[in-house]
Amino acid sequence: MAKTEPGAPDLAHSYAVRLMQHLVVPTFVIDPKRRVVIWNRACERLTGVAASEVIGTTRHWQAFYEKKRHCLADLVALDMPEQLPELYSEYAARGNNGLGFSAENWCVMPKLGNQLYLAIDAGPIHDEDGRLIAVVETLRDLTDQKRAEMALKELATKDGLTGLSNRRAFDQMLLEEWSRAQRTQQPLSLLFADVDHFKLFNDHHGHQNGDECLRAVAAVVRSHASRPLDLASRYGGEEFALILPETDRTGACGIAEAIRSAVMELRIAHGADGAGAHVTLSVGVASHGPGEFDFGPDRLLGLADQALYAAKRLGRNRVICADRMLAEFARLDRGGPEVPALATRRLGS
Repeated sequence: MAKTEPGAPDLAHSYAVRLMQHLVVPTFVIDPKRRVVIWNRACERLTGVAASEVIGTTRHWQAFYEKKRHCLADLVALDMPEQLPELYSEYAARGNNGLGFSAENWCVMPKLGNQLYLAIDAGPIHDEDGRLIAVVETLRDLTDQKRAEMALKELATKDGLTGLSNRRAFDQMLLEEWSRAQRTQQPLSLLFADVDHFKLFNDHHGHQNGDECLRAVAAVVRSHASRPLDLASRYGGEEFALILPETDRTGACGIAEAIRSAVMELRIAHGADGAGAHVTLSVGVASHGPGEFDFGPDRLLGLADQALYAAKRLGRNRVICADRMLAEFARLDRGGPEVPALATRRLGS
């Protein structure tokens, strides 16, 4: 077997360090105790953190985050793949093949004062006996691509006039929330809201003012979708929809009444013949609770639509909950309108 020349390992190590320093890919290396041993120039440019600030320390996390937490290289060094979902909630893991981890994640970059979306790879280096001697982490800035992707997604799911979610996003979210409510046995509620006499408003005030009216009403609807799981959407024309997960009939009817009252408080002048002095809103509410999910979400759509129809027929500017609809109609004088047949809305129609 050939003999190793004296000093060869040191020369190889020195060459490797110099090579890594000049790589165009931002790279840093930590030892088994998670101390930084290499922080190359590309990493300095990416993070704004000089090598002298982190070499020999375990403070590399400060280049990417405001609060102390593990970086991807730390998880490799600690062999802790179970923490990936907890620490990288916004990233798409490409799995652990025994050679490290890959991730994508938003980083706040405290030194630079901006956010970057980074693709991260971290892999171990072992000696001939299989002992860990270092972990190498490389980074790629995908911020521009990610923002372009987010912009395209927003265009595909947002209504251009109001900024609310569009019909496509509504249909998808309702299916997802229906399935989740079935699994968790939590209530699910749906609101349909329609601007009263909107055609008359457009005819009287013009389409530009009509657009302004819809934007104002949309802002009210959006303000009542206050939780992360709530979804406010423009269902079509002058009609809006609000998905309220984990909300029962009482809670949903309370939100509907708050929306109706808030629209009245806007005091948007109407005044067309056959309409009132100000713009008002009719709202239909439908809810399903635990044990009531033995049919599809189309049923919920139909009930909400039927309740909205009832609100219109009963005089507009009111909230009608589907389970109280029959009682409301029963209060009408003889010869009043019959209860309408269940609406035929369907997801995606």
